[in-house]
Formats: sequence, C-alpha cells, structure tokens
Amino acid sequence: MEIIDGKLLSEQVKAEIAESVKNMIATGQRQPHLAAVLVGEDPASQVYVRNKVRSCEQVGFKSTLIRKSAEITEVELLDIVNNLNKDEDIDGFIVQLPLPGHINEEKITLAISPAKDVDGFHPVNFGRMAQGMPCYLPATPAGILEMLKRYNIPTSGKEVVVVGRSNIVGTPISILLSRKQEIGNATVTLCHSRTRNLEEHTRRADILIASIGRANQITGDMVKEGVVVIDVGINRVDDASAKRGYRLTGDVDFESVAPKASYITPVPGGVGPMTVVSLLLNTLKSRVERIY
Repeated sequence: MEIIDGKLLSEQVKAEIAESVKNMIATGQRQPHLAAVLVGEDPASQVYVRNKVRSCEQVGFKSTLIRKSAEITEVELLDIVNNLNKDEDIDGFIVQLPLPGHINEEKITLAISPAKDVDGFHPVNFGRMAQGMPCYLPATPAGILEMLKRYNIPTSGKEVVVVGRSNIVGTPISILLSRKQEIGNATVTLCHSRTRNLEEHTRRADILIASIGRANQITGDMVKEGVVVIDVGINRVDDASAKRGYRLTGDVDFESVAPKASYITPVPGGVGPMTVVSLLLNTLKSRVERIY
C-alpha cells in the first residue's frame, strides 16, 4: 500500500508554477492575478480563502481579497462580480461558497465570466469540459487527475466507481475519466444516495473515488484487493481526545480500507492540497493561454 501524498505533490506543482511566474516576470510580463470574494464569517470559508491567498504568495501571484459582511445584498455582490469581470488586471476570481441564505448562489455563479471562472463551476466551462474542449476544469477533479498522472496510475480500460454525484466533484470526474484522453478511457460507474447494493459496485472498482460527504461510509468489506482509493470527503467527527474536540476523517474508513489498497489518499493531506493547486493552474492558464 502506498500513500498518495497530496501535500508533497502540491508543493512540487507550486514550485513548477513559481518557476513559470519567475520567467514571466524576468521577460517583462505581468504576473498572474487571482482575486477572491469572501462573504460573512464562516470559519471553514475563512480557512479555505486564507490558504488560497497564501498559496498565491508562494508562487508569485498577485492576490486580492475582497471581504464583505454577511449583510451584503445580492445586487451589491453582483456589482462586485461585474467589476471583477471587467478588470483587465485580474486573470481569474472566485466567490467563496457557501453564501448567506438570502443570496442566490446559482445567480452569482452564472454572473461570473467563463473566461475568469477559475473554479470551473460555470455551465459554459462544464459544457466545454463534457465535450473535451479547452476550458477551466473544476479544481477538485483536476487535482484528482493530476494525482493519478503523477503517481503513474493507469486508468485506460479500468473500472472506476465514483460515489457521489455533485456538480463540483462526482459528476465532472466521472465525465473526465470516461473521456478519450491521457488520464481517462476508463469505464465509469456513478453511484449516489439512491444506488441499490452500493457494495456490489464498489467491489468491482479498480479505482474508487469517494465523494459522498458521509464519514467512513466506505469500509474494507466494500473494496477488492489492490484498489486505488481517492477519498475526497472531509468530515468533522467528535473526538474528546483531540485538541479541538474533533478530528477530520474522510468518506473512507482508512483503517479497514488501507490494508487492501494499492494506493490511497489520506484525510487530511490528500486531495485537499491539490484542489488549491488546481485553482492556481487555472489562473496561470487564464493569464497565459486566454482560451476565451
């Protein structure tokens, strides 16, 4: 069993991005610029955005953080999005989710220009992804592809089972791994909360991607020997012995699944760091390629 070290991989990719930025600046080009909009005081959102800003600094990006109170109106937030769309100095931006309940998240997502949608959430980017056209891939699926590539894990002809059908992870990764591309050409089964006899599907998997949002949902008796396990879940579980009173765990019961796996991602330190790196790669792509 080998651990897929997302933290180590992310540092390697960041070093590569930093070298590219260094070369851009040396030749008189403008450095990439990523902006983030943070609404409210959600603790998890603050941590995520802080990590993104810090990562920008590490690779030499310019970063802008726009903080607004949870009382901001939808119209005011749409004005911010519109201004960012028009700002030629900004290559990409994100509006950190979740947003306060009085703001329509779908309306905000649709208002972001596909050309600056480095989260890869806009339906235009999603549609271009599905058709194999140039686009910005959703950050977590893109991070998973990068992990499989850099660990030389073959996907062609493999049985892939994805558990979870969200538009952010499950559905896009199922599409990407089925496409005719270097990390793809797999036979993909997409399972979800209505799937009957889930274990019958997961036991067939050569590669299992768990993104269902339930702690320790996938157990050792649900996988076969030699399976590659990508655990996207991150759940808080009460633990009185932990310093903070809780610990983080994935959707996979690591203790029972790891002994049967050929490769497995830990939680934390697996997919999470690669998600942030994918955001940086999309921003660099926006700066260099201008695909729209």
